[in-house]
Amino acid sequence: MKLKTKLTLFNAISKLVIAVFFVLLVPLLIKNISHNYVDKNLIKQKNKFLQIVKQQGLDNYITAEDDYGSYYLPLKEEYLTIETDSLPDHRVDTIKNERRLVERDTIEYRILSHTFKHEGKQYLLEIGKSVDTLDETSAPLQNIALVVLVSMILLTILADQLYTNRILRPLGLIIKTKLIGQKFPNFGSYKEVKTTTSDFQHLDLSIHEMIEAIEAAFQKEREFISNASHELMTPISILQSKIENMFDQDDVSEDIKLRLLEMQRILNRLKSITKTLLLISQIENEQFLKEDTVSLNELLQEVYDEISVRLPEKNITLDILIPQDYKLTQVNKFLIFNLFFNLVNNAIKYNREDGEIVITTEQEGGNLLVNITDSGIGISPEDMPFIFNRFKKFRQSMQQDSFGLGLPIVKSIAAFHRIKIDVDSAKDLGSNFKLTLPADMLASQE
Repeated sequence: MKLKTKLTLFNAISKLVIAVFFVLLVPLLIKNISHNYVDKNLIKQKNKFLQIVKQQGLDNYITAEDDYGSYYLPLKEEYLTIETDSLPDHRVDTIKNERRLVERDTIEYRILSHTFKHEGKQYLLEIGKSVDTLDETSAPLQNIALVVLVSMILLTILADQLYTNRILRPLGLIIKTKLIGQKFPNFGSYKEVKTTTSDFQHLDLSIHEMIEAIEAAFQKEREFISNASHELMTPISILQSKIENMFDQDDVSEDIKLRLLEMQRILNRLKSITKTLLLISQIENEQFLKEDTVSLNELLQEVYDEISVRLPEKNITLDILIPQDYKLTQVNKFLIFNLFFNLVNNAIKYNREDGEIVITTEQEGGNLLVNITDSGIGISPEDMPFIFNRFKKFRQSMQQDSFGLGLPIVKSIAAFHRIKIDVDSAKDLGSNFKLTLPADMLASQE
């Protein structure tokens, strides 16, 4: 998962958690706000009533005969009562919810109770407001709060997404231009990614320095292999010439000739290794041109003609099942031939008696897939990551007197032509090498 996606997902989840808590708390918050608002209004009404009583007396609210007065709004949403308090030292000043029986209806009110004295008498004042009206007010407030909350969350998610895209854009450019967009190990010149984030600046410079070190190491290796291969060819040729000259001498015994043959065999192996290393070096240094257009069927037929003499050794059948001919353009025919030759040669070398090799093709999204499947001994899982390593000899390679350079050559040629190689193999069941040839390598069929 990309870093940008993770950040956006985290922001969305964190806001969702906040929203859930807020939704759970909204009813309680609204209820407290409503109660506080009503309590303040009740206190204001109490103070206003006491001010009127102080100025006008209680004659308009209570009669001397009953010492009691009660006033309700028509819908019983609010009420006010005054009565004489028989307990002279009784003091009340509270606001709480209580139930009252009003005309056979039991209604819950938010009631302010307050005792006060007027003209030597103590009275109890009650001002109430129906709790139902508070709930009616709370529901719309909750809906408004939820709408505002959802809107704010959506806006903040959008803002976070825009800001995250902007702040991480230099990181995406670093990955695209310095890692994904580079042809390994040829990285080209350094181009600074413009960013005001110091961490990204440091990352950009560190990656560049690391790439320079890798490129220098690869360049040294290439130069060493190339120089060593060139320098080794001369003494090898001289030794071969001297050995051949010794064969022409009459005084050389049969025992010495056998030893000379053994030396010549070793020199041939050394010469083959040197030529292979030189070829790999030339490929990686891009000393070959890609100007050829070849027929895939004809190329595979040439491979078959050259390697068919080895098939009877294990009674192996090689089938090329390509119903449609494909033209490969902008390739180097010599290298492409070597690529297929080495793969088929390996399939023969590590195959079984009466085994088979099948070459097939299929198209996928404009690309051409070439499958080379054998019924051989397969590759063990622990060896699979190292099959393209130079001089990494496995047990089966040693048994076949192999130099361990066939697949590294294949890998170098494939990389030179931008051909992707996938290997699927199971121990004792066989192997399949799948080559993915890019669409621009295929010439248009007329």
